[in-house]
Amino acid sequence: MGNKMLSESNRIHETDKKFSENVENEKFTNRIFVRLVAKGIRFVGVDFKYSIFDTSYLRNCTFDSCDFTGCRFTGTNLYGSKFSGCKFDYSNFERTIVDSDILSTECPGPENLKMKFARTLRMNYQQVGDAASVNKAIKIELKATEIHLKKAWHSNESYYRKKYKKLEQLIVFLEWVKFKTLDCIWGNGESTIKLIRSTFIALFIISLIDVIFFGNPQSVGSYIDSILKSPQIFLGVVEPARYPKLYLTIIFFIRLVMFGFFMSIIIKRFDRR
Repeated sequence: MGNKMLSESNRIHETDKKFSENVENEKFTNRIFVRLVAKGIRFVGVDFKYSIFDTSYLRNCTFDSCDFTGCRFTGTNLYGSKFSGCKFDYSNFERTIVDSDILSTECPGPENLKMKFARTLRMNYQQVGDAASVNKAIKIELKATEIHLKKAWHSNESYYRKKYKKLEQLIVFLEWVKFKTLDCIWGNGESTIKLIRSTFIALFIISLIDVIFFGNPQSVGSYIDSILKSPQIFLGVVEPARYPKLYLTIIFFIRLVMFGFFMSIIIKRFDRR
């Protein structure tokens, strides 16, 4: 009975083919292009939906208003090719050379699709060792993720209200809170400046607690002394005897977390190169 539920997809295999002239308003849907070649060709209004481009060479081509919905690019060279007004919903890229301008002009409209589009390109650029494009894709992915999570629990759009019911709404709200918290602390692993800012905030809080609970809040000198002493307390160089062990443990834990975040950023920066 299971076999009766399956039917042929009628996917057309195109192997070792070449486009020799410009193409307008044609349909090449549901195809597997293996070692397809096109150089300097202009494609206008071409429908490539659900097609696979495998080890193809499409250099310096222009794609204007083409539909790449559900397409997969594997080991393909798109060096110098330009895209304008194309549709890339649910498309996937693997080990493909493609200019990062595609992130600036061809992202899908809905945030959930934009997030997936930027993610597949981020992973693709990591595979080909393009660090600058990886960073660009990450920024777009994080921004789209933030908007998507917020809409998932807050928006009145029918798509989100149908997909996320009350319990799912609560879960995604907690995910959004987590995302925003980590974004403020260290930009979700992408901002050294935010991590440095968070460290200074921690130092300020340590110095303020030192003045209020262990110093003289009426004395300006007490504030200055606590500010100068806070880096030593934070780094564990100085452990005042009057501090409770629990408080020192909390400072130690925060120091480990901050150091872990910093090392994670450094490792990721070197890993992309």
